[in-house]
Amino acid sequence: MLRSRSPWTVAALLVGAVVMVQALLVPLFAAPATHLAPRDLPVAVAGPPPVVADLTARLTAARPGGFAVTTLPDAAAADRALRDREVYAAFVAGPDGVALHTAPAAGPAVAALLTEAAGQLSPGRPVPVTQVVPTDPDDPRGAGFAAGFLPLALTGMLAGALLTLLVAGRRARLAGLIGYAVLAGAAGVAVLHGWLGLLDGNLWREAGAIGLFSLAAAGIVAGLGALLGRAGIGLGALLVFLLGNPLSAVSAAPELLPQPWGVVGQFLPVGAGGTLLRSAAFFDGAGAGRPLAVLAAYALVGLGLVLVGRRFATDARVPVAPPTRAEVTV
Repeated sequence: MLRSRSPWTVAALLVGAVVMVQALLVPLFAAPATHLAPRDLPVAVAGPPPVVADLTARLTAARPGGFAVTTLPDAAAADRALRDREVYAAFVAGPDGVALHTAPAAGPAVAALLTEAAGQLSPGRPVPVTQVVPTDPDDPRGAGFAAGFLPLALTGMLAGALLTLLVAGRRARLAGLIGYAVLAGAAGVAVLHGWLGLLDGNLWREAGAIGLFSLAAAGIVAGLGALLGRAGIGLGALLVFLLGNPLSAVSAAPELLPQPWGVVGQFLPVGAGGTLLRSAAFFDGAGAGRPLAVLAAYALVGLGLVLVGRRFATDARVPVAPPTRAEVTV
């Protein structure tokens, strides 16, 4: 259709389309980062009941709707909740005042925000902070984790697209996807854990998390591509990167993003993958249930679409015309 138009018209249409896409992508990427604030952020308040009630009321008044408060009896229970990824931080009331227990590995931005909030609860005195689940010592701010996760999403998307465009056989595509997932898990652990020191957990668990994420990202792109062709590859890229990356909260926390986008991001591959890798690397797998299920669903759907798409491609072959009477006679 574009070939029938003049080059000037085609250039104008292409430029207009790209600028429109840019106008949509800029707020999609920038808006979540500029509106970070706690929204039903899970925190705990631990200590004697009268003090807990007072602290809970002050937290609620300081930021209405900002915190989902769980009350616990003591510091030990609060630390268990942190290690189980049930809360991001705990305000612990003791004889010397309020102390803050944090889990920066779950989200360094959240730990910093809650440290500031704790100071407002106890004006005039510093609030002692205990990092119950810290980040890796080589990545104290968690910036390396977030930056290191982005290439995993890009390469997964690229692997799915290349397997769709360059590999014709159904079995070869499936083998390529599974082989890619295994190798991506091993290479990811070798670089992120062994070389850069950004992860601090069990190697097998981390490799499994990276491998499953890689299979989910590559699989959904390849599956949609096998079913819908180049349009399917574009749809897969939209899910994995264009929507998935800005809504993933890999560098923050889902509860800091405007809602419902924080929740939506956790049901996309990048958001689920970042949460699963944090659980594997720093929490001994705690809190991995939902992201594990989300990634497994993407992987299974992607692999299934590769099979179905291949069948459709086979069924859609151009039919061969029956031989004419003259050809039969000869």
